[in-house]
Amino acid sequence: MKILIVTDAWEPQVNGVVRTLKMTQRELVKLGHEVVFLTPLDFKSFPCPTYPEISLALASTSKVRSMIEDLSPDSLHIATEGPLGWIARRVAMQKKWPFTTAYHSRFPEYVNARFKVPTSWTYSILRKFHNAAVSNLTPTPAIVEDLRSKGFKSPKLWTRGVDKDIFTPNGAKHPSSTGAPIFLHIGRLAVEKNVDAFLKLDLPGEKWVAGDGPERARLERTYKGVRWFGVLDGLSLASLYRAASVFVFPSLTDTFGLVMLESMSCGTPVAAYPVPGPIDVVKDKVSGSLNQDLRQACLEAMVMNRRDVYLHSTYFTWEIASQQFLSSLQKISKS
Repeated sequence: MKILIVTDAWEPQVNGVVRTLKMTQRELVKLGHEVVFLTPLDFKSFPCPTYPEISLALASTSKVRSMIEDLSPDSLHIATEGPLGWIARRVAMQKKWPFTTAYHSRFPEYVNARFKVPTSWTYSILRKFHNAAVSNLTPTPAIVEDLRSKGFKSPKLWTRGVDKDIFTPNGAKHPSSTGAPIFLHIGRLAVEKNVDAFLKLDLPGEKWVAGDGPERARLERTYKGVRWFGVLDGLSLASLYRAASVFVFPSLTDTFGLVMLESMSCGTPVAAYPVPGPIDVVKDKVSGSLNQDLRQACLEAMVMNRRDVYLHSTYFTWEIASQQFLSSLQKISKS
């Protein structure tokens, strides 16, 4: 089967959406399917305001329709709610093609955190987008129920996995370790990620942060004792996870948080708030600690058995996630 995935999130971005789509492609190709992408790289584009690393495609409906028709897919998945996603949705509805969508991030909460736009306004727009699909794929049971309660008609579970070739307990640890406890955060440094909640904590040992984003300069000015690593490749990230005592995930708005799974796959326990995302990824008191007091969660996570942490991560695989994705697709009638 030829599967077309339309996405506004693509290279050179480094984030969970891009990683999810690439790993899904890898697994579907193993099963004998052909996966093709329509991305901003296929068009002229401009940087997204406040997210300059994200390119927004300058595409017309006629151009996108022509490209989709030339590709002649058997199934269509629209991964994001950006310009390409909306145009692909319009084309599919005009052609009466079934399609699936995905809810990767709690965009209304992000917009509210940045611009104070009421979440009810943004959810209204997203309902219109996703309710036209045969299925709206969502990463955790908690988010499925949350969307259903907000009037989304067809949320369906599409979990995530981890690359076990890279993120494993066995391997090199980052050589910067001094032997003191290390509290690590990896991710985009943006206001909606709530990184201040971690960095302001009074914790024993060291704080390490890897990643980049619009908040990086301010955070580096504010928190002087932190080790900053910037953007790293997968193997380098794995060495940080393995060196860390605890991975701290302070976000209140992520739908999943692949970095938590990567950390657990390296045997490193997670400290997080008990909110959607972490509550379906972390097994409290086994692979980490979920607590409204993030400092207490960090201290509790330090004593977790690292083998138990790793074993919990094995319940999440890209094979299972990709089968969920595949089962949700609906074939396009070409008669």
